[in-house]
Amino acid sequence: MAGLDMFPSTLFSIGPVAISGSLVTSVAITVVLGFSALVLSRRLKPDPGPLQLLAEGIVTAIEDAIRAVAPDHVRQLLPLIATLWIFLVVANLVGLIPGMHSPTRDLSATSALAILVFLSVHIYGIRSQGIKAYLRHYLAPTPVMLPFHILSEITRTIALAVRLFGNIMSLETAALLILLVAGFLAPIPILMLHIIEALVQAYIFGMLALIYVASALQSQQSIGSRHE
Repeated sequence: MAGLDMFPSTLFSIGPVAISGSLVTSVAITVVLGFSALVLSRRLKPDPGPLQLLAEGIVTAIEDAIRAVAPDHVRQLLPLIATLWIFLVVANLVGLIPGMHSPTRDLSATSALAILVFLSVHIYGIRSQGIKAYLRHYLAPTPVMLPFHILSEITRTIALAVRLFGNIMSLETAALLILLVAGFLAPIPILMLHIIEALVQAYIFGMLALIYVASALQSQQSIGSRHE
């Protein structure tokens, strides 16, 4: 595992832009996942092999999760939520590789993901309802609620970033401290703890993103039902 540095050191700089290890790792994960998806999608067979079965099982499980929250928007939300979940699972588990750490233990990386969710909420909402109808729900049930709606959007975005960062950072730090104290006498429990926690945190982040986006898509429906 990597050291206990809270903010990974800069690997190199491109002019005024500092390139950190978290950024390089995130880009590498994105490239590998994108290439893997491209290869799998071009080799689909009527009689699937193990990899295709695994991929189809993952997609089906994500579709079922989306359907439970937003049954009318499964196809619409699948690309975003599936990408988030798969990326986060891999990113959280990268810390198991000796000499590497999870990019999600870097606050800048989790902040970028939270901002992506924040923008997606409004993009999906506006695309689904139109800008006027979408913005109207911020004035419901009364215009007095507008500042509170805005504050809620900001605080939940911050909470989304800090929650993932804090949990992954504390997980890797605790695992490293245990290894320093106990050596390699208990590597398997630590490994299992890391895997379980990585999966749980990926699920929580993805589920919260799903709920936020689904609420934006369904906000106009709820407003309409109140006026009936």
